[in-house]
Amino acid sequence: MNRRAVLCAVLVAGSLLSWVPASAQPSGPVPVKTADAPQAIGPYSQAVSVGPMVFLSAQIGLDPASGQLVAGGTEAETRRAMANLGAVLKAAGLTFGDVVKTTIYLTDITDFGKVNAVYAESFLSGTFPARATVGAAALPRGAHVAIEAIAVRSR
Repeated sequence: MNRRAVLCAVLVAGSLLSWVPASAQPSGPVPVKTADAPQAIGPYSQAVSVGPMVFLSAQIGLDPASGQLVAGGTEAETRRAMANLGAVLKAAGLTFGDVVKTTIYLTDITDFGKVNAVYAESFLSGTFPARATVGAAALPRGAHVAIEAIAVRSR
């Protein structure tokens, strides 16, 4: 990365942290955890809060109670993945209205339309976050879809 890119990244990060008073900012990353979403299946957090930003790990369609992938294919998995993200957002004191960026991973990109229809149900305000959708060769537990998010706390 060149000097200009590094300087821009530092300025953006500093601007984001200035949204929250210094007295309210934690000294470092704070994990977010809830029993209402599947527990991490590896060495990572369900989400990490840093200043006003919350970075949510990708969720697949695992039922938090059973730990099993929900039946019903891509649409059912998408609905469960979004519910899991909603539970993690709630644990962080946020809602889908605070989400500014998502990334969707699909093992079959032809499922794009099905996923879009279910995904849109979570953004009731009609303001959708920025998003990328990526084709993936495989996902954990044989899932067809995984969705990650970045949210920002308002002032």
